[in-house]
Amino acid sequence: MTEKNGAATRDWWNSRLGFILACVGSAVGMGNIWLFPYRMATYGGSFLLVYLVFDVLLGFSGVVGEMSFGRAVRSGPVEAFGTACASRGEGKRRLGRLIGGIPMLGALAMAIGYSVVVSWIVKYVIGSVSGSVLQFDSMDGFAAAFGSMASAFGNNLWLFVALAVTFVIMAMGISSGIERANKIMIPVFYALFIGLAVYVALQPGAADGYRWMFTIRPEAFKDPMLYAFALGQSFFSLSLAGNGTIIYGSYLSDKEDTVSSAITVAICDTCAAMLAALVIIPAMATTGAVLSESGPGLMFISLPYLFSGMPGGQIVMFIFFLAALFAGLTSLVNLYEAPVATLQDNLKFSRSGAVAVIAVIGAAVSVCIQGIVSQWMDFVSIYICPLGAGLAGIMFAWVWGRKAVEDAVSTGRKRPIGRWFYPLYKYIFCILTLAVFILGAVNGGIG
Repeated sequence: MTEKNGAATRDWWNSRLGFILACVGSAVGMGNIWLFPYRMATYGGSFLLVYLVFDVLLGFSGVVGEMSFGRAVRSGPVEAFGTACASRGEGKRRLGRLIGGIPMLGALAMAIGYSVVVSWIVKYVIGSVSGSVLQFDSMDGFAAAFGSMASAFGNNLWLFVALAVTFVIMAMGISSGIERANKIMIPVFYALFIGLAVYVALQPGAADGYRWMFTIRPEAFKDPMLYAFALGQSFFSLSLAGNGTIIYGSYLSDKEDTVSSAITVAICDTCAAMLAALVIIPAMATTGAVLSESGPGLMFISLPYLFSGMPGGQIVMFIFFLAALFAGLTSLVNLYEAPVATLQDNLKFSRSGAVAVIAVIGAAVSVCIQGIVSQWMDFVSIYICPLGAGLAGIMFAWVWGRKAVEDAVSTGRKRPIGRWFYPLYKYIFCILTLAVFILGAVNGGIG
């Protein structure tokens, strides 16, 4: 469907469900799968409690704010920041647009790095069918196979497959492409992980994993890094970077309540992370293994080694990586949407033309960074993502002002938003975002 926005015609969501699933798709990603279970295994239920507190604070502030900001201006971060600055004088619009380019370029850079990771998942999906990624007898064998794939130019074929699927979805538009794809992939993602969780629960020794992950450990609350890791996990898991949620919000009808939508997204995102933990931690417990690493090492080395020794391991591995693929693709589409929409809204590209340009850039750069993708994504996630979210917070609350914020958030609600929202967003969200930036820079990443 399309909606008039001045002289421009913009596509928009067909339904609230489609919007919610798309936002869930943008939030549910690799952090839910390869990091949340590790934190739960390290700190147990203590981590979960602190994580939920930050989820509430960031969900009610950042997610609501970014959705409402995008909807109010009917554009991505470039025009949103420009509009906010123009409220302080029309001559400042250009400055705002330039600043808005930071989170937009950050989204593009993150998408490029994420493309490489998704291509790894594609290879493991195919390899789990053929059995080629399960043929090793030792952890070293799995590590060597992953290292060969992750080297420079080591996975070109599957990288192009991942990009082709992503950009075909995007070329079809918001309602016919992105919404429809998320309506299929997100429910299937949950169904697959629920099935895996049930399977693992039936394995001997799984109860030890549940006991370990849900035990509240009072001594953990004395570790300051618990709070840093919980904050980082919540921040990145909710896809707060000043771009993706803003751009998805820009396609949202004025009839929808962003507060209710944000709550639903936060709950679904947490459920996805918990499902991953309910699969991985008890599965480790069934073999007596210790969850001692996170990130790509966990997902592409430790877990395949674990699956290879489980009954029906080939099927389990296929289901796991297929679910991960759906999570990766939905996040990848969201990341690429910000630069695509920028070309459409600001340079008047057609949808197909904008997708084609970004596809060429994404393909060219992602091929070249395969050997350094970890460093690439570390830089973007540690510095650019928190900076983008912080700039969005400053523009929306500090620059645009209280009335504009409350009007934007109140749109679609039966009652205007309470006076609690503005200080929560203006102070708490901005402080937490600054903390993510500082802690990440000091510790080399916390999410």
